[in-house]
Amino acid sequence: MFVSLFGSVEQGIIYAIMALGVYLTFRVLDFPDLTVDGSFVTGAATAAMMIVFGYSPIVATVVAIIAGFLAGCMTGLLHTKGKINPLLSGILMMIALYSINLRIMGLTLDNAVGRPNIPLLNETTIFSQVQSWWTSLGIDTALNHMLTTIGIGNVSKTWSVLFIGLIVIIIIKIFVDWFLKTEVGIALRATGDNKRMIRSFSANTDRFIILGLGLSNALVAFSGALIAQVNKTADITMGVGMIVVGLASVIIGEAVIGTKTIMRTTLAVIIGAIIYRIVLALALNSQYLDAGDTKLITAIIVILALILPQVINKSKEKKARAKRLQEMRNKQGGDELA
Repeated sequence: MFVSLFGSVEQGIIYAIMALGVYLTFRVLDFPDLTVDGSFVTGAATAAMMIVFGYSPIVATVVAIIAGFLAGCMTGLLHTKGKINPLLSGILMMIALYSINLRIMGLTLDNAVGRPNIPLLNETTIFSQVQSWWTSLGIDTALNHMLTTIGIGNVSKTWSVLFIGLIVIIIIKIFVDWFLKTEVGIALRATGDNKRMIRSFSANTDRFIILGLGLSNALVAFSGALIAQVNKTADITMGVGMIVVGLASVIIGEAVIGTKTIMRTTLAVIIGAIIYRIVLALALNSQYLDAGDTKLITAIIVILALILPQVINKSKEKKARAKRLQEMRNKQGGDELA
C-alpha cells in the first residue's frame, strides 16, 4: 500500500504541472480550453521522438514545451482571429492534434506513417540519468537501507522521480506566482475577469488570450513529456480525459486549501493534483474496481468535489442563521424580563 501511495504522490506532482496549465485557462483566462487532451500527447510524442533519435532528454523536453506552446497559440488564433467559439476552437485543435501526434510519432519509422506509440524502455531519460547519478553516489543504497530498517520496503528506485518532480514543480510554481503579479500577468487576469474593461484601456486582449493559451499548453506538454519518460512510453491515448483530471485537481485543491491569494491558489492546485492521484490509487486498490474504472472514478471525484463544498457551505449558513435567530430570541426574552 505504501509503495502504491508513494507512486501516486510522484505521479501527482508531475500531473500538477498540467493542472497549473489548466488553472491558467479555466480560472485566470476563463477560457474552456479542450486543447489539453491533445497537447499533453504532443509533449509526450515530441519528447519521445527526439529521445529515440538520440537527442538529450533535456533538449527533447524543451522542444516538447515549445510544441505545446505553439499548439496553445493556434487555439488562441482560431478564437481571436478566426472568431470561433472558445469551446469549439479547443475541440478543433484537439482533433487536429490527434493526427499531428500520430505523424510526430511516425517520424521514428522509415516511411513516416502514423504511429500510435513509441516505447522508451531502452532509452535514456531525465529520470534514468538522475537515477544513475544517485546510484554512483551511493544514495540509492543508503535509501534502501533506511527504508528496510523502518520496515517500509524498497521504493528508492523511484525517489529520482520524486526528487526531479519536486524541483520542477517548485520552480514552476514560483514562476507562475511571479508572472501573474507582473504587468502582463495582471492584464491577463483582467482579461479573464472583464474583457470589455481591459479593452477600454486600449489593451490588446487578443494577444493576452493567445499568450495565456500558449503558456497553459506549454505546461501541459511539459507534463506529458515527463510522464512519457516516467512510464517509458508515449501513447496516442494517454491524453484522453486529461482536461477532466486537470479540472479535478483544481477543484479539489480549491475546496481543500482555498483561493484567497495567488500563491495559495497555485499551491492548492498542486495539492489537489496529489490528492486526486492518492484517492484514485486507493479506489483502484479496492477489490471491486480495476483500471477500466479509472474514468468513472475520476467523474465521481469531480462530482463530489463540486457538490460537497456547496453542501458544507449551506450547512454552515443554516447554522449561522439559527445561531443569529437564537441570539435575537434570547435578547428579546431579556428585554421582556427587564
